[in-house]
Amino acid sequence: MQNGIDTVTDLTRLTLTEARDGLKAKTFSATELTKAHIAAVEKARALNAYVLETPEHALKQAAASDEKLAKGEAGPLEGLPLGIKDLFATNGVRTTACSKILGNFVPAYESTVTSQLWRDGAVMLGKLNNDEFAMGSSNETSAFGNVVNPWRRKGSNVGAGQGGSVEGNHLVPGGSSGGSASAVAADLCLAATATDTGGSIRQPAAFTGTVGIKPTYGRCSRWGTIAFASSLDQAGPIAKTVRDAAVMLRSMSGHDPKDTTSVDMAVPDYEAAVGRSVKGMKIGIPREYRLDGLNAEIDALWQQGIEWLRAAGAEIIEISLPHTKYALPAYYIVAPAEASSNLARYDGVRYGLREQGKDIVEMYEKTRAAGFGAEVKRRIMIGTYVLSAGYYDAYYVRAQKIRTLIKRDFETVYGQGIDAVLTPATPSAAFGIGEKGSADPVEMYLNDVFTVTVNMAGLPGIAVPAGLDAQGLPLGLQLIGRPFDEETLFSLGEVIEQAAGRFAVSERWWG
Repeated sequence: MQNGIDTVTDLTRLTLTEARDGLKAKTFSATELTKAHIAAVEKARALNAYVLETPEHALKQAAASDEKLAKGEAGPLEGLPLGIKDLFATNGVRTTACSKILGNFVPAYESTVTSQLWRDGAVMLGKLNNDEFAMGSSNETSAFGNVVNPWRRKGSNVGAGQGGSVEGNHLVPGGSSGGSASAVAADLCLAATATDTGGSIRQPAAFTGTVGIKPTYGRCSRWGTIAFASSLDQAGPIAKTVRDAAVMLRSMSGHDPKDTTSVDMAVPDYEAAVGRSVKGMKIGIPREYRLDGLNAEIDALWQQGIEWLRAAGAEIIEISLPHTKYALPAYYIVAPAEASSNLARYDGVRYGLREQGKDIVEMYEKTRAAGFGAEVKRRIMIGTYVLSAGYYDAYYVRAQKIRTLIKRDFETVYGQGIDAVLTPATPSAAFGIGEKGSADPVEMYLNDVFTVTVNMAGLPGIAVPAGLDAQGLPLGLQLIGRPFDEETLFSLGEVIEQAAGRFAVSERWWG
């Protein structure tokens, strides 16, 4: 190695784009970069971010990348080690959605998103933990156990105990993409794939001081990604910086004829939008997001974000999104309804877990009872109820009408010249494992209050770290864009990132 980069820490603390440039400059090799990340992953098992490590697979990919780099044939992500959320099917590599019901399922096919990453030269370090079937806001519903946030409250001395076990009151990383966010924040990969159904990219990014973007619905193919709620699910990246997220999204995006919801539209060079002037842009501040009892630190951060964008030349305009207050209840009708339909396929007949019964009905019942966790069962029951005879019109149809009105709210403000909307990303900083949701699931659902409108309207949204709370934990701001205008979000996100600075975990207490 050259230029003094000779330790695992040095290599793993690089951003994706710094690592890309280092590989091109031959400062280090893809194999060296991958070995450094493999070592970091092994030392960080106390975080439980990975549910499956694939070091041999990664080293083979890295060796192939070194050959391409030597020949000058490098792809956009050549030799860059990534983590893959366990919701993406990976050919020949176990994929479970972090549910017992899929057992040791090994797909014989590759998701479109991951196939595009391998096409562009990326290296897979392993599969990342997530809430079971992406249902959760804290990564506490996974069959593989809780993911731990690498951040700690100020003054906390909790850490890893004997044998790498977790001791003390650790924090959640958010969910459902908690493994992705934790791994990126702890430098266990350069970036990670994630999915977002109601905030599952943006909320964990805000909890971990990372950048997460949920692109417009249809921008990334859903083919080969295990479904939760098909009209809401969308893949996207979690990364260390806005620029890294832009690089990742370009590789993940594109039209896919295998996905009927995939949009046939050219993919821009998102990286080119990073650093572009935002002077003259009109930024909407929705009054409905100023919730009663809004955390004072969140409110102050929001105001700080407004001032940063104003200083960069943007015009700040107060707007109204009147149906926002109905978004959360409507979401928790639509999403469970679609989940109950999608998860009907897991019956123990074709693949995954099978419990024996005296007949096929009992086998179904025992398999689903043993295979699904409590939160998944709760959402299936809610979804089945709202789709049942006598309740379909009262709940599901009404929720879909509200969804249309939420979408129309955004269309109205964008039609008035607004370029993007600025809001908080979450109602609080990361909370402790076990603090919420066990007695009152609704308390956990409220974590999505600022994010679900984006999914209901099919819009792009990005969460960017913007500050620390009094406990020293990261807080994020959210930017919501016009359909297929992720470029504007990257330009605005870069303004916030440059003003706020990056927020890296200061101490690797886990190993």
